[in-house]
Amino acid sequence: MPQGDNPLIIQSDRTLLLDVHAPRAKECAAALIPFAELVSSPEHLHTYRISPLSLWNAASAGFTSDKVTETLAEFSRYELPQAVTAWVRETEGRFGRLRLVPGPVTEKDGIKDEQLYLVSNSPIVYKEIAANPAARKFLFESSYSLPEEEAAAYKLSDVEKQFCFLLNLTDRGIVKEKLLQLGWPVKDDVPLRDGAKLDIQLRKTCLSGQDFQVRDYQKAAAEALVGNKGSGTGFGTIVLPCGAGKTIVGMEIMSLLQTNTLIVTTNISAVHQWINELLDKTNLTSDQIAEYTGEQKTIKSVTVATYQILTWRADKDSPYPHFALFRQNDWGLVIYDEVHMLPAPVFRVTAELQAVRRVGLTATLVREDGCEGQVFSLVGPKRYDVPWKELEKNKWIASALCIEIRLDMPESTEIEYAVAGARVKHRLASENPDKLAVVTQLVSKYTEDKILVIGQYLDQLKDISDALKAPIITGKTPNAERDLIYADFRQGKIKVLVVSKVANFAIDLPDASLAIQVSGTFGSRQEEAQRLGRILRPKERTSRFFTLISRNTVEEDFGANRQKFLAEQGYSYRIVRYTDESSLDQIDGEEQAALCQGEA
Repeated sequence: MPQGDNPLIIQSDRTLLLDVHAPRAKECAAALIPFAELVSSPEHLHTYRISPLSLWNAASAGFTSDKVTETLAEFSRYELPQAVTAWVRETEGRFGRLRLVPGPVTEKDGIKDEQLYLVSNSPIVYKEIAANPAARKFLFESSYSLPEEEAAAYKLSDVEKQFCFLLNLTDRGIVKEKLLQLGWPVKDDVPLRDGAKLDIQLRKTCLSGQDFQVRDYQKAAAEALVGNKGSGTGFGTIVLPCGAGKTIVGMEIMSLLQTNTLIVTTNISAVHQWINELLDKTNLTSDQIAEYTGEQKTIKSVTVATYQILTWRADKDSPYPHFALFRQNDWGLVIYDEVHMLPAPVFRVTAELQAVRRVGLTATLVREDGCEGQVFSLVGPKRYDVPWKELEKNKWIASALCIEIRLDMPESTEIEYAVAGARVKHRLASENPDKLAVVTQLVSKYTEDKILVIGQYLDQLKDISDALKAPIITGKTPNAERDLIYADFRQGKIKVLVVSKVANFAIDLPDASLAIQVSGTFGSRQEEAQRLGRILRPKERTSRFFTLISRNTVEEDFGANRQKFLAEQGYSYRIVRYTDESSLDQIDGEEQAALCQGEA
């Protein structure tokens, strides 16, 4: 029977439309988080999609297909399409058909050789896997032969004992990845090792003197990852917006597990930031924390490294010498900061590190290379997610206004642009020289804000830096100098800072309240999330995020992709047509309208 007041419209193509003005809309949005992906969230109708990966994420957290259909039926405005319920049941039913459990351990000359069993509760699935050449490279047909008490511990059925494969422990990750590609996600029930013990306690008062308390959602995220420390827990991905305190979540997980920890992050500034946070908010001392970067290579109970050093090698045919770091300590936890940036070579090591508890921290699981499935299989499924706007409403992140300023290309470059190739077109539009005047006018207009000017092209950023007499940070800026500039910005000694894409990730500039984006990477949604995140740390004032776009160019097309990401997170996107400085007066009216809409 139709339920006219219910908020959810479910369509046969498995898209879900949520009427945000209907009763129970907020309750419904919260109920969809475990198994549906938010596609867009503009003013009135939010769109969600159920995908195989979203269902397998839900299944790995114990959310059954019956629970999915019950939730859909409870909130559906119209009768639930039978095609959707059948697909949900069939797709989620694929999770658990294959399980990994411990296998035999042999020892020769003091060296252990560990193997695992991949068991199936379906002879048909077993035969399909056995016939696949990609899987057969790593799997060997076998019968279960361990003592009965071990089989009982993992509740193996007689069918699973009969239809099983042997695989090497080191192939655990790659097998999971290959089978996911075949549409068969693996339930990993092999216990994870604890690693060396390490006393890690969170302070109630930071060394800086501030009171410190882990927020409820940060605790919930950490507990969702750690679980009961039994099989099937201790690995996964946590999705929280920039500014929501993912570092705190990582430290809470460390305090729950009490073990040696390897943290891998995006750059040296982020390494120093992690170390400073650990010293400020935990009982760990500098004697227990090491930096493993291009500048220092020491290993201690807690070691913070960069992706760059791990993926360095002398040439493209050489091995990766620093991969040894993953094996040079008895790690009980690996934290992949900004996991959406995890480089492809590190995926290979992650495949080997399947015996270690691990967590990926990210603001968005969007990967421009489409490797979300690898994150699922090698790091772990999504364990916790929360909408950006929900945290904004509770004042945990700042409210933000997103405004696109469109300006014409100079007449002198129109012909050059018209005859250029695609990549040159993008650069010409991005480096539109008239953007400099708009940046200068915005900086003059918002004198009370701490401002970041963010861009892609170094010549453009250097011109802006010179015009504003503001410091600039690029990939060429020495790390010690970067840290000093960031510190001056945090302390208010610098009001305007020009940064290249090196500041996209894992940099905490809590007082930044206005960002001006002058150029970017071909409309990357991932980049948009990170750049917006630079100004979302909690603060009293509303943050502003400006993007400068050259009209009637490829920048408009790429801008549409970035706009889509902002709409997905619930941010309205205002467009201002720039002709001269007076055009910026429109912004105040646009802002007032947006604020009123947000309050409504």
